[in-house]
Amino acid sequence: MSLYNVFDVAGSAMSAQNLRLNVTASNLANANSVSSSANETYRARHPVFAAQLQEAMDGRPGRQSMMRQDGNVGVQVLGIVEDEKPLIVEYAPNHPMADEEGYIYKPNVNVMEEMANMMSASRSYQTNVQIADATKQLLSRTLRMGQNA
Repeated sequence: MSLYNVFDVAGSAMSAQNLRLNVTASNLANANSVSSSANETYRARHPVFAAQLQEAMDGRPGRQSMMRQDGNVGVQVLGIVEDEKPLIVEYAPNHPMADEEGYIYKPNVNVMEEMANMMSASRSYQTNVQIADATKQLLSRTLRMGQNA
């Protein structure tokens, strides 16, 4: 693997973590929303990632893959899925959004879990930035080796 290819792998990881941060921000922004029906209530979303390791080993590229012909393994975003946890149903007959029976519906967003996801995604993004920076420094030092001769 060439040092130049590290940028592709780190870049795909940064893109995946950026998506993860965006989805987490959306979940946190909607955590306190209220609805008058279960169908209209926001549901927590989570990105699904897959490494392209099997395709790299088999030599066949996957769809939306960041893997190249030389076997580099990137991250593939398979999609964004809604959380299957039940919604929070609360009896609040005086609430303006209450349905005919006096219930309001709140999202199934766990704020603590989302904060942990946010910290994890942020750290992963930061790590991949450091990988790209270290690779840049190695390439720069390699280019300067001939100057001292």
